[in-house]
Amino acid sequence: MPEKKKKFYITTTLPYVNADPHLGFALEIVQTDVIARYHRQAGDEVFFNTGTDEHGLKIYRKAKEQNLPTRAFCDIYAKEFGDLKQALDLSYNSFIRTSDECHIKAAQEFWRRCKENGDIYKKNYKAKYCIGCELEKTDSELVNGKCPIHPDQILEIIEEENYFFRYSKYQDKLLSLYQKNPQFVLPKARLNEIKQFTKKGLQDFSISRLKEKLPWGVSVPGDEKHTMYVWFEALVSYISCLGWPDDQEKFGDFWPGIQVAGKDNLRQQSSMWQAMLMSAGLNLSKQILIHGFVTSDGQKMSKSLGNVISPFELVKKYGTDAVRYFLLREITPTEDGDFTYDKFEARYNSDLASGLGNLVARVTTLGQGKNFESGVINKEFKTEISKTWENYKNSLDNFKFNEALISIWELMSFCDRYIEKEKPWEESDNKLSIINNLLFVLTNIAQMLQPFLPGTSEKIFKQLGIKSSDKEWHFKVKKEKSLFPRLIP
Repeated sequence: MPEKKKKFYITTTLPYVNADPHLGFALEIVQTDVIARYHRQAGDEVFFNTGTDEHGLKIYRKAKEQNLPTRAFCDIYAKEFGDLKQALDLSYNSFIRTSDECHIKAAQEFWRRCKENGDIYKKNYKAKYCIGCELEKTDSELVNGKCPIHPDQILEIIEEENYFFRYSKYQDKLLSLYQKNPQFVLPKARLNEIKQFTKKGLQDFSISRLKEKLPWGVSVPGDEKHTMYVWFEALVSYISCLGWPDDQEKFGDFWPGIQVAGKDNLRQQSSMWQAMLMSAGLNLSKQILIHGFVTSDGQKMSKSLGNVISPFELVKKYGTDAVRYFLLREITPTEDGDFTYDKFEARYNSDLASGLGNLVARVTTLGQGKNFESGVINKEFKTEISKTWENYKNSLDNFKFNEALISIWELMSFCDRYIEKEKPWEESDNKLSIINNLLFVLTNIAQMLQPFLPGTSEKIFKQLGIKSSDKEWHFKVKKEKSLFPRLIP
């Protein structure tokens, strides 16, 4: 009887559909894609979720600005985020929209469970509110009276009767969660940050808006005068995509899972959502991976500065795998990273054109027109390959994408040195075994590249005349055009 596959669940955040996809979200979804592909490579059954967050005040206002029905506005932008799948060669198998009926039903059931647990109540309140974050802001969170993440936006004062969630009730339970699970939030600095935030004391937060002010959203069950606060219902997408509450088998198979999010989502993912899950009586998330921002030449990307980088434009100019490579190799996984065209092209020429592309061209030129079997391999090669696989797996198990890629490129450098030493273009008794060694290591490199550069990996297998799924390798080498033509300044 075949061994049952291990279930693995991972999700990105759901980006707001109030603007075009940007490089910061491209980083998030490419990182998530690598983790998903790595687990499939290991034989796991993977559920990879993404989608779009379509409710809230700023989306409602954006639609009005463009004189569009809110649903039609959301449809336009949801399609743009959906188009990233082809542009970035993504492997997700779930795309949930918070306007989907299944999600609305799940959000309302989640509300009922929290209310039944005594964690939802009504009161009048007055608060400062950042439309950009869709979050209330306390004075201690502000810098010069403004939101530090959206300093160009004026804070609004909200004064009305709303429903509230008893967030304060879960302070001790959340601190216990962080204490018992030191790997719950990565990196460690972000775990410490949310610990400090929690220790200062949690304030109950508003989870509804008057429908007369915000008609676009999920209706509060049992009170048609109120619309659910966007963060409360949007977070439920992480389980509504699994069919919760109706499909308990699927939900039980895959939840809990890993969530990937930007540092501006730390509080929502690792604190608010966990308290909500506690209230609803559901398992908490397995782990939260927090990445940094992508800046543009040292500045935060913004429309007003005109420095927003479109992933679609980058792909059109340089190709999908070149964009994936830059995001995964140049940007430290959990820190801020900077994009400039000079950095991008330098990384492309050195690592992809002169590195990977050149090695594949050299080896396929040597082996072209000949048939090889994956037979006896040089002992030194076996040692290097084994060491690289060990580093690769250790790096990916710890979400260190750049370090995994560094290991692969070190193996390529080993091959280049071997070629220079052995000179396989010259006739010798061991010429064919030298080429065979190189074909063997190139196949391993192609396997390691599958989660990172899936299109390029497939092209290498094709040039070697084998398939990625082959258990035995019978090489029929055919040289093709350069994988990464050098960019000319």
